[in-house]
Amino acid sequence: MNLCQPSEIRRLMEEAGIRFRQEYGQNFLTDPSVPARIAEACAEEAESFVLEIGPGIGSLTRELAERYARVVAVEIDGGLIPVLEKTVGNYGNLTVLHEDAMKTDLGELVRTYGEGRRAVVCANLPYYITTPILMRLLESEAGFSSLTVMVQSEVAERLTAGPGERAYGAITAVLGYYGRARRLFRVPAGCFLPVPKVDSAVIRVDLYPERPFRPQSEKLFFGSIRAAFGQRRKTLLNALGSMGLPLTKEALSAAIEAAGQSPNVRGERLSTADFVRLSDALFTAMQQNSVVPGT
Repeated sequence: MNLCQPSEIRRLMEEAGIRFRQEYGQNFLTDPSVPARIAEACAEEAESFVLEIGPGIGSLTRELAERYARVVAVEIDGGLIPVLEKTVGNYGNLTVLHEDAMKTDLGELVRTYGEGRRAVVCANLPYYITTPILMRLLESEAGFSSLTVMVQSEVAERLTAGPGERAYGAITAVLGYYGRARRLFRVPAGCFLPVPKVDSAVIRVDLYPERPFRPQSEKLFFGSIRAAFGQRRKTLLNALGSMGLPLTKEALSAAIEAAGQSPNVRGERLSTADFVRLSDALFTAMQQNSVVPGT
């Protein structure tokens, strides 16, 4: 069964009496080399546990089950569950769950099915919910070592950009707190059914086993990033003024300089480590003003 053949995809869906669900961002791969490359790139150890989000009809799922010791695929569309039973139901190392990845207890899932194995995520993420799912995976305490995901090409550029680059943004700086992202390869729009309006790209985020950055206040750290990029045309001094901190403009300026930055720099020039130093300087300034910020 060729799960990347357009006629086969249509046949499976017609037999199941289902249609492509735009609200779930369903675009199925028609180039068999793509799921094979994604699966190969997501883990180094055959004994790994892989969580797949949004298996669709199972083209990537099959490649994962062929390579790794344990695979769990979480699918939100109940109409695709019978299809997956036909296409990948013969793999004993695979479990398909009809659940919403945004609501699933990821830690419990890894504990139940991972059995102590190295846990990774592999997914073709729907465009409409890419950032929320990524943030949920990054913030989860499930112990994932890496996330290998296919996203819209523009999003991949943003996630892998460096400070000062055009695509660098708040999500880039936040992601740098959890791990290091790199772009693996491009996937043209013509590799999907239905054909989307934009190209995609596969990225891999290797999560830090222990975070190298430990801000004194995560609230100030994330808040400073939001402020800097919420008004990215403003200088860092003016952007931080929107945070409502109990600091004078002079105290804010001094904190920025204490963090090794110019008050006139724009936030897009700061790396994740720079934002940690900045938030720590703000924390110290607030302590000196007898204000203890929440962590």
